[in-house]
Amino acid sequence: MQTHFTDEQLKDPAIAEANQILRACVHCGFCTATCPSYQVLGDELDSPRGRIYLIKDMLEAGRPADEKTVQHVDRCLSCLACMTTCPSGVHYMHLVDHARAHIEKTYRRPPMERLLRWGLAKVLPYPGRFRLALTAAKLGRPLARLLPDPRLRAMLEMTPARVPPASPRDRPQVFPAEGTRKMRVALLVGCAQRALNTDINDATIRLLRRLGCEVVVARGAGCCGALTHHMGKEAEAHASAAKNIRAWMAEKRGAGLDAVVINTSGCGTTVKDYGHMFAGDDLAEDAAAVAGMALDITELLERIGLPEGADRGMRVAYHAACSLQHGQQIKTAPKTLLKRAGFEVVEPADSHLCCGSAGTYNLLQPEISAELKARKVKTLEAKAPDAIAAGNIGCMMQIGSGTGVPVVHTVELLDWATGGPKPPALR
Repeated sequence: MQTHFTDEQLKDPAIAEANQILRACVHCGFCTATCPSYQVLGDELDSPRGRIYLIKDMLEAGRPADEKTVQHVDRCLSCLACMTTCPSGVHYMHLVDHARAHIEKTYRRPPMERLLRWGLAKVLPYPGRFRLALTAAKLGRPLARLLPDPRLRAMLEMTPARVPPASPRDRPQVFPAEGTRKMRVALLVGCAQRALNTDINDATIRLLRRLGCEVVVARGAGCCGALTHHMGKEAEAHASAAKNIRAWMAEKRGAGLDAVVINTSGCGTTVKDYGHMFAGDDLAEDAAAVAGMALDITELLERIGLPEGADRGMRVAYHAACSLQHGQQIKTAPKTLLKRAGFEVVEPADSHLCCGSAGTYNLLQPEISAELKARKVKTLEAKAPDAIAAGNIGCMMQIGSGTGVPVVHTVELLDWATGGPKPPALR
């Protein structure tokens, strides 16, 4: 794609990077075939190629974002299926992240929109606040249909029936390995996941210890920054990320650290991008080191080796989270591990398409999200599974709200198959 940035504009590193990304695009349109928002809306401007044109025009002109550009960029799920499909290697993720930051700085949203986004940024990354908000939302859930704003309705309707109490395992501490220690790893316990489902971290810790890992919950580590990062709130996202970098590097320089393990794939995609986020910053070297240590739980389990299990007589439909299959390009490890543990694994049709969760997308774009959820649930249920497995809490909540089939994290099944308790969702 031909670009026309001025020499002065190209002195800005962010614009220079955007220029390189834009020039890699050859207008082929392969991305439209795998873009979920384009599949639902059928509008060229709601495809990656269309958004690239809008972003190019906005950045080249050096102007504030306008309503049209904001509307179509907001409708992007950041599922990154386009990056998997693109034959030219266009790094759409970094381009749309830059566009969102530009929108946040230059566009004044309507009052209700600003309030919603402010509330999400101030609540979701903080487990204590989020738990209180969920408890309050349970009381208001019967009134959801009376609310005029579909986004407020979506927030109440997504509230789980049960809000689990805080897990004592999420506090800073060290869990010793069982038997001979093979590795020392830090676990990202996350933020929203700690309020929505405490079983995932508990299962991860049990499984890793059983396989010879000393597991550290580092003091000072918390939200990875993804939730605010995808809303264009760079300062808040970088502040969260910086706390993690300092916490994990303190462990590495202290008792040592072999890996940073992540069991929420949306967080994993962001942590693995810390090197890029902090390029040119004082934390650049440490950020790159952390990004290099980051592993999805299934990546680590493949390295360690999982014992082969007997046939469990259970049919599991595997949902590939976009942040895992597209963001991190991890496609076979979860399925291989589940099969090795003794589960029958099946995949739905169109497994590359997003379920519509995408961080806060199901709260900010509820209509499109609901359509994507209905499509995903239909293809999963068509496989007549006993359970649905996924590697991302957002996907689990999204799919679970649309089906009666139990939805569990992949690590819960692997923990159960190697001696842990049966996942609560299956009881």
